Amino acid sequence: MLIHTDLLRRMLEVCLSNWAFCHLGPQLISHLCKTGAAVLKAMGRIGNETVKGSLNERPEGPELAAEPWPENAALYQQLKEEQILLSDNASSLAVQAFLQMCNLPVRVICRANAEYMSPSGKVPFIHVGNQVVSELGPIVQFVKAKGHSLSDGLDEVQKAEMKAYMELVNNMLLTAELYLQWCDDVTVEEITHPRYGSPYPWPLNRILSYQKQWEIRRKMKAIGWAGKTLEQVLEDVDQCCHALSQRLGTQPYFFNKHPTELDALVFGHLFTILTTQLITDELSEKVKNYSNLTAFCRRIEQQYFEGHEKDSATIAARSSKRPLLR
Repeated sequence: MLIHTDLLRRMLEVCLSNWAFCHLGPQLISHLCKTGAAVLKAMGRIGNETVKGSLNERPEGPELAAEPWPENAALYQQLKEEQILLSDNASSLAVQAFLQMCNLPVRVICRANAEYMSPSGKVPFIHVGNQVVSELGPIVQFVKAKGHSLSDGLDEVQKAEMKAYMELVNNMLLTAELYLQWCDDVTVEEITHPRYGSPYPWPLNRILSYQKQWEIRRKMKAIGWAGKTLEQVLEDVDQCCHALSQRLGTQPYFFNKHPTELDALVFGHLFTILTTQLITDELSEKVKNYSNLTAFCRRIEQQYFEGHEKDSATIAARSSKRPLLR
């Protein structure tokens, strides 16, 4: 039985409106957070029946490879101007860059509940034929199964090196973005909470924001980042950029003349950092200290985004240094 998404919102809002939210105990708040997430998951499932139905059939092997890449392939992410956060924006751009490098067309669709439509709960995800795949790693494998690969020309040693640098980016840059969004108090209050909950009415907007904040802070504690200061996190970013700069050198791409998924991943994060306005410019300044990395970002922007009608508006908006997160 399908329930209209507005009704789901109103049901939760009515249930919670009788409570003095600021005086709720932690256990009850936790329960309400889970309730809010469950509602949004339901909204994600019924908000797009085509995507929901596509999760049921996932052919593999020769059957998957035999299917050509469709012209109506779609990439889903949160609302670009008012909702999406730094880390999700970077991850989405990395996937877009990867697909552009593979010369595979994709249409970017922005949905307020994209996170809850995703099979993994993470964005971006792509909808290709009867397939729904989320996050860069699985998308790379999915595209490879269809006969498109950027790293087939690498030997085994180079492939291992590429994977190591991708782990570095995810462990350092992505984690630093998450830390800044959810652990830096000023950023949380001025940017993260207002944007993350922007599509939803009170109190659902606050409930979902606090739930996500607790989730990320638990993760930070588990990996040993909870006790770090912002200065220490920025130093980690600088060390990561230094390692990437050393590996890139004067080459156009990390493995000489042809891009790989590493180039797409690095571009997604560095370009987003460079073009996103935060509380201060400390994060972007760390990247700007390495001229070959900024030139690398500009090179990929020019080659794979400028002049591409579907994506040029997106990349131009990011390039303009408009206050995307404020």
